[in-house]
Amino acid sequence: MTWTAPEVGRSVQLGDLTGLPERGTLEGWLDWQRETLLAKCAGLDGEQLVRAAVEPSSLTLLGLVRHMAEVERSWFRRRVAGEDVGAVWPEDGEEGFGGVDAGWAERDFGRYRDEVEAARAAVAGRGLDETFVAASGRRLSVRWVYVHMIQEYARHNGHADLLRERTDRRTGD
Repeated sequence: MTWTAPEVGRSVQLGDLTGLPERGTLEGWLDWQRETLLAKCAGLDGEQLVRAAVEPSSLTLLGLVRHMAEVERSWFRRRVAGEDVGAVWPEDGEEGFGGVDAGWAERDFGRYRDEVEAARAAVAGRGLDETFVAASGRRLSVRWVYVHMIQEYARHNGHADLLRERTDRRTGD
């Protein structure tokens, strides 16, 4: 049987994010964006997930999922928590965008989910004002990382929307 990306049950409704403390708002928006990426992939098989559907770009839905696993690890685990962990996809060399293979879609989605959980654990108990020094030498806060991640997902979810629409004409969140 061919693996297909599972449907996504929303754990976050945007209307529920009003009136929350700042951290709840940031975490809620980030989770909504994470779920949006997965929703863009839901119901597609590995072959559809690796299709570069917006020529001449080689961007794929599976490449976006792989990339966001790398971004989650990079910002939350390496930078904020200072963990000494290598790349999620060391063989790739393209921040997850390359090396897509239809036969690895299920594995890659699992790694993405694992990185999201590890990212959550890496910032649990850290204050939004807590800072770290980035590779650029700038001092950044945990708050800044949440906002950056929401922006990163929003941009790539726009890409995912185009890829999905070209794959099967489906659009939405």
